This record gives sequence, C-alpha cells and structure tokens, in this order.
Amino acid sequence: MNTLQMNEWIGSASKPIIIAGPCSVETPEQLDQTVSHLVEQGIKIVRGGVWKPRTRPNSFEGVGEIALPWIREVKYKYGVQFAIEVASPFHVEKALGYGIDMLWIGARSTVNPFTVQDIADALRGVDIPVWVKNPVNPDIALWIGALERMNRAGIKKLGAIHRGFSNFNDSIYRNSPTWQIPLEFKTQFPQIPLLNDPSHISGKRDLIMPVSQMALDLNFDGLIIESHINPDQAWSDSAQQLTPADLGKLIAQLQTRIATVNNPLLESQLEVIREHIDEVDRELLEVLSRRMKLVEKAGEYKKLNNLAIFQMERWKKVFETRPIWASSLQINQEFVKELYKLIHTESIKKQEEIMEGKLQESISRK
Repeated sequence: MNTLQMNEWIGSASKPIIIAGPCSVETPEQLDQTVSHLVEQGIKIVRGGVWKPRTRPNSFEGVGEIALPWIREVKYKYGVQFAIEVASPFHVEKALGYGIDMLWIGARSTVNPFTVQDIADALRGVDIPVWVKNPVNPDIALWIGALERMNRAGIKKLGAIHRGFSNFNDSIYRNSPTWQIPLEFKTQFPQIPLLNDPSHISGKRDLIMPVSQMALDLNFDGLIIESHINPDQAWSDSAQQLTPADLGKLIAQLQTRIATVNNPLLESQLEVIREHIDEVDRELLEVLSRRMKLVEKAGEYKKLNNLAIFQMERWKKVFETRPIWASSLQINQEFVKELYKLIHTESIKKQEEIMEGKLQESISRK
C-alpha cells in the first residue's frame, strides 16, 4: 500500500482535529440543540449516525434517510461540516445528494471486502474525504485493504480511525485499544491522518479522557468523540456519550506533546537513554534465547518419555507466579500476563516441532 497517492488534505488544519456529535441523529430538536452547543465549544466538524449497523436486529438502527434534511439544515444554520457513516451504495448516493461533507466506513463494513468494494465503486470519481475505521477484529491487513480499495476508486482524501477491537477477555474497555496495531499502521503510512475514537474504545464516560490523552501522547492526529445534548436519554450508546459542556472541559484538559525534538541538548540526552534501551533489549533477547533452548530440552525429554506437550499444572503455575514476580519488580501484571501468553504459544510450537522431528531437520539443513 506504499503506492497510495494522497493529497495533503489536512496539512493546514489545526491539530488535534476534533470531530464530535451524537451517536445517532434522533430528532430535529435533538440534532439542533446538540450542534448549537457543540459550536459553542469550538467544534467545526460534527458527526452523527443516520444508519446504524447493529449487532442485534431489534436494536435501534438509526432513523435513516429522514435525518438527512435535518443535517443539511444545521450545516447551513451553524456553518459546520458534517460526517456520517455509510455502509452501502444506497447510503453513499443519499449522503452525497444531501451535501454531506465527510463519510466514514464503519468497523463492521471494513471487515468485509465485498462491502468495502461496493462503497468504493459508488464513490468512484467523487472528491470527498473518507475515513476508514479499523475492522472489529485485530487484522491490520483488512484495515489497509479497505483504504487501498478507496484509493483505487480515486479517493485521495483518506483518513483512518482507530476504534479498538472486539475482545471478550477485556474487562475494562468496550473495545480493546490494542495500541500496537494503530501504531504499526501509523509507522507504515505516516501520510494518512489517524484519529482515535475513545467513545467506542471506552464504552463509558469516565474512560474517555485517559484514552483520548493516550492517543494524543501517541501522536494521533485527532479524536472523534460522541456527544449528545442529553446522553442519559440517548437512543443508542448512552453510557459513552458526553454532553457538549463536558466535551469542552475534556478538550481544555487535553495536553498535546511535541512530536520531534529540535533542541540538540535534549536530543543527545534522549539518544543516550535510547542506547541504554538497545543494550537492555539485546540482553532480553539473549535471555529469551536461553529460555527457548530450555524449552527445546523439555520437549526432547517429553518426546523420549512419551509425555504430552501441554502440562496444565505447570502452565497454571507459570501463569500465576510470573505476574506476582512482575509486581514485586514494579512491572504491570496485565502486561506480563499477555507476554507469557505469547511465550507459551511459542514454547508449544517449539515442542510440537520436536515431537514431529521438524526442529532437528531444520537444524540439520542449516
């Protein structure tokens, strides 16, 4: 995807970019009041759901096309731009017909290349900004592929939105942030603006501020946040929406960081720290190599004695003790749990290779 042809369409925009508005456009009164108060907080780009792809068929799925004239009215009344989600060529046709300024492709659409291609075909020849949310599952290739399809249809004003990933194990967030995936995306495609959606990651109001700040600390280009004039009465996602006033307070509290270091003294000091990190990383890898050699030795012993690879009691002991050890060293326990899941997966793979005789064959070929 490095062949993406992009315009610098947000190069002159103030950062961080803030897009805000209700999860769903519900009534003309709700939309007008919400936009009026958002404008008072300095919001210039409003978001709002017209068609809502929901997991369950009996959930509120948006008021549909009837909301588009209401949007057109508030656009002209308050001088704002408006962004909505589209999930089909029909949605695209109607949105363009009512002068919608920006579109986004939702997570449930991004996961389906057929749907994305249909939307891309409907947008062919249209000069409009299109944001693509990450798919519901943590698959960066699907995310990149969706942007490629839009770009091949002639869309040059492309952006990405990180809204987290489904994870039934996450007890904190509605959608796990899994920050390494958007950071990998940003590393590969720094020319594509990247927004964070703290509302869908958080699922509840009290987490929106820390998630938003984390995104800015990681040099995201902006935020897209759900805001409703009366969140508790919202027809969808009431728990994760802020009032415009609370949104204004959040924006005022956000801190932006310097992305690059221009001070030679600071840069030299930072470089010394980085060199130490490099040394420790090499030591970490050497220790990990020693551990894997011991894993191979255990695998050979199990093969010789016809023992099963997976030993439940041993795994429980490792998984229970390592986070405790980590805590005594002031290392985050959840981080260590995830780390040892990866180590365990690789250990099982190594021992499977030994059981099947593949590891020795690989060493012999070398």
